[in-house]
Amino acid sequence: MKAEVTGIGLERIGAILKEICPLPEEAVNLALAVQGEKGGRLGEILRHQNRISEAQLLSALGRQFGMAVVTDIGSDDGAEFCRQLSIQFLKRHTLFPFRSDGGDRLAVNDPLNFSPMDDLCRFLGWTDYEVVLAPKAVIVAAINGVYEDQGDAADQVIRGMNDDDTEHILSEIEAASDLLEDTSDAPTVKFVNLMLSQAVRSGASDIHLEPFQRSFTVRYRIDGILYDTFSPPKHIQSAIISRIKIMANLDIAEKRLPQDGRIEIRIADKNVDLRVSTIPISFGERVVLRLLDKSTVLSKLTSLGMPPTLLDRFTGLIHQSHGIVLVTGPTGSGKTTTLYAALATISKPDINILTIEDPVEYRFDGIGQMQVNVKAGLTFANGLRSLVRQDPDVIMIGEIRDLETAKIAIQSALTGHLVFSTLHTNDSASAVTRLHDMGIESFLITSAVNAILAQRLVRTLCPLCKEAYQPDRQILARLGLPESLEPPVLYREKGCASCLQTGYRGRAGIYELLPMDDEVKALILQTSDATTIKQLAMARGMQSLLQNGGHKAIDGLTTVAEVFRVTQQ
Repeated sequence: MKAEVTGIGLERIGAILKEICPLPEEAVNLALAVQGEKGGRLGEILRHQNRISEAQLLSALGRQFGMAVVTDIGSDDGAEFCRQLSIQFLKRHTLFPFRSDGGDRLAVNDPLNFSPMDDLCRFLGWTDYEVVLAPKAVIVAAINGVYEDQGDAADQVIRGMNDDDTEHILSEIEAASDLLEDTSDAPTVKFVNLMLSQAVRSGASDIHLEPFQRSFTVRYRIDGILYDTFSPPKHIQSAIISRIKIMANLDIAEKRLPQDGRIEIRIADKNVDLRVSTIPISFGERVVLRLLDKSTVLSKLTSLGMPPTLLDRFTGLIHQSHGIVLVTGPTGSGKTTTLYAALATISKPDINILTIEDPVEYRFDGIGQMQVNVKAGLTFANGLRSLVRQDPDVIMIGEIRDLETAKIAIQSALTGHLVFSTLHTNDSASAVTRLHDMGIESFLITSAVNAILAQRLVRTLCPLCKEAYQPDRQILARLGLPESLEPPVLYREKGCASCLQTGYRGRAGIYELLPMDDEVKALILQTSDATTIKQLAMARGMQSLLQNGGHKAIDGLTTVAEVFRVTQQ
């Protein structure tokens, strides 16, 4: 062992920490008092009291014990060793054996955890190695990386499946706390675990299991586009679907009616909610799983990709005391994310914020969230009537679907509430037409609605493989940009391993904001024609979805083809 633990007693940890970080004497004395009363290690006590960071503690321990501190470990460097060990052992003791620069190294988070370190090295037959310190998150990520890559290849799992797998499924009703730690030998269970873990790693938002007459296909929706991933044999279709239904606590015997359920799983360091929907079709049951990563932090308005001028205007609108702010766009265009970001921006203890949603996708503190339950008679309209009796300052309605909900929303806005909601329309001006078609009078629209934000999501180019090209001038005209603009260098997708050969990685929003100023209100009182309203708004400076997307293409964030796709140009 190259790094012997010989520094104990030579230099006290408290003295080292006071040199490394601005640690007041009273903080050390307080920690020493806790140590004298309850025992424990001084560094851990200070860490628990948030007096020092993990990085500072590791730096001090490294100096005390003569160990190097590493902050980056590749999972591939430890694959050959970790595959001989159990993931439970490595995670329990936070150890990661790996090879670097031709030498064997053991990453630990606690340098005094001697017994597991000795057991591991004895098992691997190591006699000459170096112990290094690493943050716990780095070690856990390296362990997870090895075991994610170690999962059985899909074709190997599928080859091991047969018609008799149903009995294995029924014996495996409880899902593992971490799918990477599930050691079940049942091929169906292994395949479903593999399917879910790969979907999470790929950043998929949905998994589609689609039975056809002679085939069975699994597809992932990644960045809004569906990709074929697996094609298991048709004869094990029912076994896979039954496994998913059991995990979601659905009735596996009922195959004639649609069913909805929920699964909560953990894959590595991600806690994921899956909404499960099944429907009967001609060749079996079709299943769609919507993945919601609970560990994802809610987006901030500043991270949504709004142009600075639009962001300032929208921020001002959501801080008003009353009125309706509508967000429009097709399904999957990020409307709910925008509304959550707006709520998070204005949320504070002296404001009562209530929502009614179908379903509640993300839960966060400080806001009362109600979920629609049509079977129990709780519709948007019924729930909204109850919400307005809860003394709200701000109300979010998941979607205005009918005249009754629209009327209550407008009445709430006119009586001093700030209301956020969504509509399914193609652009901002079309929302006026939609409300009018529902039966809302024009004078109520102009009195209650403060602004309408339309949005789409465009896939963003992979920064590692995008390639530049010189466009012709006609492209600028199609994007609605001034022809006087010098033809810029644009970028197009190419594809690499990092972006799964798609050329894209992630998504960003494009927006158009229609504020209800006096001229727009006057026009709406005369007509509800969306084209006329949009022409006036653009003449007054509104940037269309196409133009905003064009600027993002010029900035190298996305492609012209992607902008045309989402704006249907």
